[in-house]
Amino acid sequence: MTELVEAAHVLARLGLVTAFGHVSVRQGENVLVTPPADLGTVREDELITVPLDATELPAGAPPEVWLHLAIYRRRPDAGAIARAQPEALFVAGAVTDELRPLHGQAAWLGARVPVHPVPRLLRSEELATAAAETLGDSEAIVLRSNGGAALGATPGLAVARMWLLDVACRVWTQAHQGGKPEPLGEDDITAWRAAEGPLLERLWQHLKRKTEQSH
Repeated sequence: MTELVEAAHVLARLGLVTAFGHVSVRQGENVLVTPPADLGTVREDELITVPLDATELPAGAPPEVWLHLAIYRRRPDAGAIARAQPEALFVAGAVTDELRPLHGQAAWLGARVPVHPVPRLLRSEELATAAAETLGDSEAIVLRSNGGAALGATPGLAVARMWLLDVACRVWTQAHQGGKPEPLGEDDITAWRAAEGPLLERLWQHLKRKTEQSH
């Protein structure tokens, strides 16, 4: 089983997707993406190859793979993308235009997580490109009324960041219900990001073991 399929299964077992969501990985000048199906049952032979410079999508590709393509084109550092719809992202996306880190691990999503304001399915190159521009240099984005996306060097790390995005949205929403929380300062964010490498990988391994034990 490749890490792409494994990441899709973990994303589903974590409850971060229902019938909708996908995971992709960059492969040279192509993108390998999961089909529009239940991620918990995705098989190796169902993965779909999409050229990075595609102007039309191949048969069977999820229509929102346009978002993956747009991000890969703008972000050469992105090796993989996880796309999901946790409920916490719907809540946060409805009440703010960005999330600043309120806890250390949230800094692994970037100094800020932008909220893309267009509440539509990103099923065209134009709509997807606009969302990729909103993402900027962050590692994750909330799509108003449409979940979000998280980047990683590998599919597993992208899933780990999606899990963190769900946590960050829940922390942000709960903290704002009780007052006016103080986000992390720039120096603190820098320090947390400097420690990210092995810790994000450890988180991915933990999430993988956790879902294997409960499966």
